[in-house]
Amino acid sequence: MPLDRARPVSEARSADAARARAELAGTAARLNARYRHHSATEVMAGALREAGSIALVSSFGAESVVLLHMAAVIDKAVPVLFIDTEMLFTETLVYQAEVSERLGLRNLRILRAGDIAAHDPDGALHRSDPDACCALRKTRPLQAALAGFDGWITGRKRFQSGTRAALDFFEVEDGEERLKINPLAHWAPQDVRTYMEENRLPRHPLVARGYPSIGCAPCTSPVEEGEDPRAGRWRNRAKDECGIHFVDGRMIRKGANA
Repeated sequence: MPLDRARPVSEARSADAARARAELAGTAARLNARYRHHSATEVMAGALREAGSIALVSSFGAESVVLLHMAAVIDKAVPVLFIDTEMLFTETLVYQAEVSERLGLRNLRILRAGDIAAHDPDGALHRSDPDACCALRKTRPLQAALAGFDGWITGRKRFQSGTRAALDFFEVEDGEERLKINPLAHWAPQDVRTYMEENRLPRHPLVARGYPSIGCAPCTSPVEEGEDPRAGRWRNRAKDECGIHFVDGRMIRKGANA
């Protein structure tokens, strides 16, 4: 009997979720139509103005300063979520502090997992199970932080992989009642370099040392000339995704640069 009584409640919740996602899809379609031919800065400004409570998720990695600078120009109080896995390069932590101060970011939120000691007491989980390490130190803290937002801004771009070839500025996050905003969706690599040069933005110090893609120190190595920019991430492992893009709490992979 309890199960029979619970079924209508479960079905009602499922119907409510479906309606909410349908409304969100409508919002994404409306915003994509409105900003189809606009600049990345205008897309971000529109998202912050029209899409509810929005956060910018930043790794403070090789190209992160572009979106951070755009956000600072629009509103220095934009929530910026930075995940400190406690395994980052010292250079990344220093760069994060310097860029935040230089851009005047007033709402930086540093996320850390609260249960590392229980699940990875010796800091060796990345060796035996890198997926579990990423879930512990990155995915779950971000999920918890994003629960209070209607959407989040990412740095994803169409050129990064075939699965992103049709990436829109606004999309509904898989498995979530939340928007993903991709202001740089149409940018090419040269656009990133030009923006950084024209605005005299500081580069992450590891880029000049052969790190075009920067993650945690134990799982990131330099990249040789001619290699894929992400070749240094989890080198020699069947893994190329940290899990930040997820479905129902589970990591998903949609191509080499998903």
